[in-house]
Amino acid sequence: MAQTPSPATDEKLPTVIQGGMGAAVSNWVLAKQVSQAGQLGVVSGVALDTVVARRLQDGDPGGHIRRAFAAFPVQEVAERALEKFFRPGGRERDQAYVPVPNLTISPVARSRELQILSAFAEVWLAKEGHDGVVGINMLEKIQLAIVPGLYGAMLAGVDYVLVGAGIPSKIPRLLDQLARHEQSDMEIHVDGATQTYATSLDPDLVVPRGTLPPLKRPKMLAIISSHPLAAYLTKETITTPDGFVVEGHVAGGHNTPPRGRMTITDEGEPVYGTRDEADLAKIAKYGLPFWVAGAYATPEHVAEARAMGAVGVQVGTIFALSSDSGTTPENRQKLLDALAEDRLQVKTDALASPTGFPFKVVPMDGTIGGDETYAARGRICDLAYLRTPFERSPGKLGYRCPSEPEDDYVRKGGELENTVGRKCLCNGLMATVGMPQVRAGIEEDALLTLGSDLTAAKELLRRHPNGWNARQALDYLLGGPALEQAPRQDLALAAR
Repeated sequence: MAQTPSPATDEKLPTVIQGGMGAAVSNWVLAKQVSQAGQLGVVSGVALDTVVARRLQDGDPGGHIRRAFAAFPVQEVAERALEKFFRPGGRERDQAYVPVPNLTISPVARSRELQILSAFAEVWLAKEGHDGVVGINMLEKIQLAIVPGLYGAMLAGVDYVLVGAGIPSKIPRLLDQLARHEQSDMEIHVDGATQTYATSLDPDLVVPRGTLPPLKRPKMLAIISSHPLAAYLTKETITTPDGFVVEGHVAGGHNTPPRGRMTITDEGEPVYGTRDEADLAKIAKYGLPFWVAGAYATPEHVAEARAMGAVGVQVGTIFALSSDSGTTPENRQKLLDALAEDRLQVKTDALASPTGFPFKVVPMDGTIGGDETYAARGRICDLAYLRTPFERSPGKLGYRCPSEPEDDYVRKGGELENTVGRKCLCNGLMATVGMPQVRAGIEEDALLTLGSDLTAAKELLRRHPNGWNARQALDYLLGGPALEQAPRQDLALAAR
């Protein structure tokens, strides 16, 4: 296995990776600001087809999506999406969004086109006008979106691909194939499978073969929580990533479950122990660059990480709370007010996510993280990104989600106990970034997530009582002004 240059001698690697927080919290505006400042800006690859379709239906303020579409190599694809979703002047606030097709193992052509086009647009906008590096974050749990999302991002010249919430052993091979515009297959987990199932993408059906040269193959960083997983991924060249992000269980969003049998406290939080702490010395022995994440968001933590052999850190919470993130100003202010008043709580909810992974939830009134709002919401699974395929009969699949109506889930063969406490992350996170679905004139409520350690956020709020932007967060982390490669642009509102 080829060895990667030592982090100490490779000065081109970023010290700070801005976390790829789901459903457009880490949008192109945030990633662009971080990238222009000389670090790794990351866009979220989660639900990008819905994100882009809803931005278009809201009138595409600033014309950013249409500008990105104009750069797509096959204009017929872009024109079909515009015809379907663009609403000049935007939809009425009480009007429901037109949905995009749900993910399936064999999607219709228009669905594949939109997934590729949306990933292209988000990465293209993040990279526009500068030469900094940009990454895209994908969830291994949303397997059906990975192949088209990777291809669209690579068409836009993405520099890094980060994959977590699972075992990303298939990604290095996919990147090699997609860089050559080859048909790419990805084996899919199917509950109760009696045979192997895979989803497939033939790039020739979207970008005719021979019209483009080979694509740049981005570096792949596996997001892991343990040294045994690092050992597994590096056993064979075909599964070896270009580096690791070692993420502890205090990080925001999805967390790896505790090793062994899960114990849950009376407050509904999983109990983690010493077995769940990654051995960084063992990870360093594999010779690949790595970054640490989860409560590594202060200047002291950056120095500590580097002293342990890491290149640097991945940080999410202080960027999620910045004015450049996709979080709406209203939701951000609620969080900052609670932080200022020392009443901001973050719960590691063992049941919230349909994936079965623990998920960080801010239990705030008026959001589905609060008990009353959660209880009042009627169950519906229409975005369906976190559905699990299951085998109805050999060769025939169905899809179910523990957050859908209980009767539907049980009718599809699911266990009723799996529905208890499950929250609709998909709709909640879309509301967090200002694009809630509307039903009978009622908007979906937000679901807020942050990391458990708020030390850095409290210090930034002390320094910037009215809030901070991404550059100011980087200044704090790195102990000085972030590298300015281009003037800041106030694009946060235009990105939604």
